[in-house]
Amino acid sequence: MSSCHKRLQVSLFIRAPLHHRSPDCPRLCDGFCRHRPRCLRRDGGARSRNLRSPHREHSTRRISAAVSKATSVEWGWLLSLLAGILIAIATLSALLEQLLEEHAIRTSAVFLGLIAGSIVVASQLIRDRNVAHVAIAIVAAAALFFVLGLRSDTHAVGPEIVTRPTWVFVLAGALAICAMILPGISGSFILVMIGMYTEIIGAVNDRNLAVLAATGTGCVVGLAGFSTLLNWLLDRSHDIVIAAMVGLMLGSVRVLWPWPNGTSTTALSAPQHDVMIPFALMFIAAAVVIAVQRLSARSASSDS
Repeated sequence: MSSCHKRLQVSLFIRAPLHHRSPDCPRLCDGFCRHRPRCLRRDGGARSRNLRSPHREHSTRRISAAVSKATSVEWGWLLSLLAGILIAIATLSALLEQLLEEHAIRTSAVFLGLIAGSIVVASQLIRDRNVAHVAIAIVAAAALFFVLGLRSDTHAVGPEIVTRPTWVFVLAGALAICAMILPGISGSFILVMIGMYTEIIGAVNDRNLAVLAATGTGCVVGLAGFSTLLNWLLDRSHDIVIAAMVGLMLGSVRVLWPWPNGTSTTALSAPQHDVMIPFALMFIAAAVVIAVQRLSARSASSDS
């Protein structure tokens, strides 16, 4: 064999790409293998699978993270809480409305006593009390006191009909349920402030199932999302969150103060006329809240 022919074979062998052995190929494929197209197809498919696998793994990790986050929400507790709220609204709303109309000052005094007892209980949950926590409570109280004073009345006025698109009711339900989680803020009052109270009452009166379903969906989503956020904040800044809640409860006095006309107005006046019984009811309600908290703490310590 001539030297030129040998150099040509060596050159072709070096230029020919080597591939992995095919099941049908008896040797490593070089440029002269009759199985070269099949090997190239299989090798290219393996390479494309290797290129796609990181994207698949990334999407799989994202789906797994979303599923784990959704399953970490205590849906049983949240749905039972929502069911309890709806049952209370259905069974007690008429009675409370009658009490607020016929005994406005005394009923407001009971509510204020419940909030006062809750303030005492919540303030004891602050682990390391300092001046910063007091400042946070004062700022939160002043902010809510100002916001509640933006309206002089707490009742909506207007026709009880549905005029808004469905997606607005989803947002209204989420906002209202978040307000109900926070102490001192009424979900119905928030609906009054954003102009959605009469809309939802109109949907209830007309039995508009689509609107009511949208509002319920917003409540479920808002309850799950906001409770998760609140739990995250409590894990990282427990004392600050509790101090802010104490401030919100203090700020709610703007609506719950019994005089001059109970919760129907945000106007404030000095106690007059009916005074002794409202103050007595206020102290009894606060004492009940504190007593229930202490009994709960004792039962928890005895179980542990």
